[in-house]
Amino acid sequence: MTGKLKLICSESTVPYYNLALEEYLLNNTAEGECILYLWQNRNTVVIGRNQNPWRECRCESLEADGGFLARRLSGGGTVYHDLGNLNFTFFANKADFDIPRQTDVILRAVNLLGIKAEKTGRNDITADGKKFSGNAYYETSRGRYHHGTIMVNVDREKLGRYLNTDAEKLKSKGVKSYRSRVCNLSEYREDITIDMTKEALREAFEENYGKKAERIFTEDIDLQTLKSLQEKYSSRKWLYGRKISFKNKAEKRFPWGGVQAEFNVEGGKISAAEIHSDSLYPDIIEKICFSLKGTEYRKREIEASVNSVKALNPAEEVILKDISRLLTENIL
Repeated sequence: MTGKLKLICSESTVPYYNLALEEYLLNNTAEGECILYLWQNRNTVVIGRNQNPWRECRCESLEADGGFLARRLSGGGTVYHDLGNLNFTFFANKADFDIPRQTDVILRAVNLLGIKAEKTGRNDITADGKKFSGNAYYETSRGRYHHGTIMVNVDREKLGRYLNTDAEKLKSKGVKSYRSRVCNLSEYREDITIDMTKEALREAFEENYGKKAERIFTEDIDLQTLKSLQEKYSSRKWLYGRKISFKNKAEKRFPWGGVQAEFNVEGGKISAAEIHSDSLYPDIIEKICFSLKGTEYRKREIEASVNSVKALNPAEEVILKDISRLLTENIL
């Protein structure tokens, strides 16, 4: 049972600092605590852990405009952040981690602002059928987090300028463009501000858990550890990884997310492999990718390599089966 609530608001708008602080809080949430972290990034495209930056983002345009590309720990799809967007993250250990309850905090906060909202799909929160909040999740042996966006007054022109839209994903949702399926809360309340939204979240957080939230400040953070994490998130290795000239490709969108698989084959074996996905289960994607390197480029061997990966839950079992079928039916 959650015994203590904590609230922290970042004063930085640099994504590498904010993502570093997020990982720090993930690793330092005590038993019985639930922490709500509120943060903003300026002019930033954030991709999921397994996504291909060149496919998801117009990187050169973003860089030319002084923007940031960032990669988060969690899975899920690409999002655009500016100072009209407010990010939230809930932290708790396994016993206290409760996605429906945490989602209800967001719904309750938006309702306090006079806007009707609901959860739809696998990870979206909407108003009038349009998405203003995308959510994703991550866990380690030490803790778990649930984070997402709240579009208060985002520059939607820039959102469309920097993101490479997945046409198949939009088709599956019955819409023509990314901008047509998202909304700002300011469309439903003209005088809304980020500060109002923060206050509504604090109030909803305390109401939902029936406790007052203790504030956490920068002086409570191990700055050396935070600096090390910030260096990781800003490194080219973390952001881009190793770019390979791929010769073989296959892609498909499943109910749980999209997949793009790319391979180099040398001497009849897979010499390099990358699997990019917006799945909410990034670990299983990485395990599948790792299992394929060095595998004979034949249906039986590829199928055996994928099937050697151990799924930790039913959702990962479905992902394993779908990717195995995709690779054996569409690449060979």
